[in-house]
Amino acid sequence: MFSGSLVAIVTPFKNGAFDKTAYRELIEFQIANGTHGIVPCGTTGESATLSHEEHEHVVAFTVEVVNRRVPVIAGTGSNATDEAIAFTAHAKQAGADGALLITPYYNKPTQEGLYQHYAAVAKAVDLPLILYNIPGRTSVNMTPATIARIAKLDNVVGIKEGSGSLGQVSEIIHLCGDDLTVLSGDDSLTLPMMALGAKGVITVTANVAPKDMATLVNAVLAGNVADARVSHFKLASLFNALFYETNPIPVKEALAMMNKIEPELRLPLTPMSPDNRERLRQVMKATGLL
Repeated sequence: MFSGSLVAIVTPFKNGAFDKTAYRELIEFQIANGTHGIVPCGTTGESATLSHEEHEHVVAFTVEVVNRRVPVIAGTGSNATDEAIAFTAHAKQAGADGALLITPYYNKPTQEGLYQHYAAVAKAVDLPLILYNIPGRTSVNMTPATIARIAKLDNVVGIKEGSGSLGQVSEIIHLCGDDLTVLSGDDSLTLPMMALGAKGVITVTANVAPKDMATLVNAVLAGNVADARVSHFKLASLFNALFYETNPIPVKEALAMMNKIEPELRLPLTPMSPDNRERLRQVMKATGLL
């Protein structure tokens, strides 16, 4: 159902508040450069420090601005199942095309707890759901067997797989087949994951290089692996640079260098260190973004 280069879009702030003007321009920049979908209120969108009111406003505003030109997949995950249901219900009411739900973090549920969490959301809200597995942030890995079990739920359509393990990706695709669309959760693994059968990526890098990320993914989907490899190596240093510090610190700094947003974050995230900022600037120049 969802494929291609789907941007995990940042939430720009100005003087502490959501910057709607900058955000609208970011969305237009993405669509004009071939991005296949917009994913607001994920990790890159600083969902952890948005109030509930802000979260719902950003999702609704995204749907309004996009106006059905590409899919909107709202981040609606939480470590509390009832809260995830509430966010997902709002996303459906606002007109989102799908929801991205991170595995519950901090409380470290068992594999049975993970299944029951997603089953409860799927039962409560009739909206296409994408699972999100990223054990490096959540401290729990959703196993391929659990993913295959959850994939049998009617409205679970995909997974953003961010374990960093190509072996796990291979097993998920083998077990789930056509029941589940796999999307990369790691920009640097997009090409190898798609070689295994993934259908695209939910990407940080597209925030600053949407055309290049779309070109990479389109090439793989068309079977042009050699062209995709060229795009991959063009972006390889940028993939790394955007994680010099905790995401989304570097990508917001990069967008500020491009004069698209203010480099404003919310605590406990802090501005990029001067040394890393200069390293990022050099990569941005080398990649042709500055």
